[in-house]
Amino acid sequence: MESTIRTPDASSVTVGVDGSEQARAAALWAGGEASRRGRPLHIVFGADTDGRALYLSAETIEQVRAAGRELLDDTAKAVRAEYPGLNVTTEFSRVDAATTLHRAGGLYGTVVVGNRGLGGFTSLMLGSVGLATAAAARTPVIVVRGIEGTEERGVVLAAVRDEHDLVIARYAAREAELRKASLRVLHVWNIIQSVGDVVPMLDDIDGLTREHVETLRAVTDVIHAEFPDLAVESDAEKSMSVAAVLVEASRHADLLVTGGRRATPLGLGRSLGRVTHSLVHHAHCPVLLIPRFGDDLGSTS
Repeated sequence: MESTIRTPDASSVTVGVDGSEQARAAALWAGGEASRRGRPLHIVFGADTDGRALYLSAETIEQVRAAGRELLDDTAKAVRAEYPGLNVTTEFSRVDAATTLHRAGGLYGTVVVGNRGLGGFTSLMLGSVGLATAAAARTPVIVVRGIEGTEERGVVLAAVRDEHDLVIARYAAREAELRKASLRVLHVWNIIQSVGDVVPMLDDIDGLTREHVETLRAVTDVIHAEFPDLAVESDAEKSMSVAAVLVEASRHADLLVTGGRRATPLGLGRSLGRVTHSLVHHAHCPVLLIPRFGDDLGSTS
């Protein structure tokens, strides 16, 4: 199936709120993202009153609606105060939050979620709504993490797996331009996955390394050509843990851009790969997930 993604600068920005401090912080961060892109910000609240109508009284449903609308108004007011002139719209939805965000994001929008909602039990873990939104998204999703008390580093990090991840590098390059930052393109390969269990193949590590360097060069050459004024650094690293290297690298970035959803075994829907799952739970900066389509959906990343 072809990607519905067009160009990185063509997307509107939608953010979900639920009353948590993390969601409020995500809304303010999304305001900055929308301002950089010159796009409006759409703030949504998915109350799921339709799904719970059989279990809630009419009075309770009305209270939820009133509270939701008040939350939207308060959040919009805070965003407008931080970003005067930004076009901010709000939406109260009677369906669940993940469905609301997917629908509001449309075909070409970017969806922003906080790293934890009201139902979370630790600030390190992504909430169930955010996880569901990221796993099933057909458009880019940003999980806002690691923004408390941190200064801008002036770096956007792109985690690329192979030459098919050029779209990820392009998104990262555009984000770097918008932030007047530099771009670091990082390709990390797992030595065990590359050689399997065949010990003699360890003698050819240098050859494998050259192959991975060439993979990275194929991506960065295009980025250099398309973004000639952008400062670009590229690195290819081998490790026993791809996720650990990327999490550590995120300490020095303002945004980490990587691939999103993948296919699950037997075609049972979509999920996040192991590496991506680790990043949205443990990265030290916001993570922008670009959906993958086609044959590459079976990856573990």
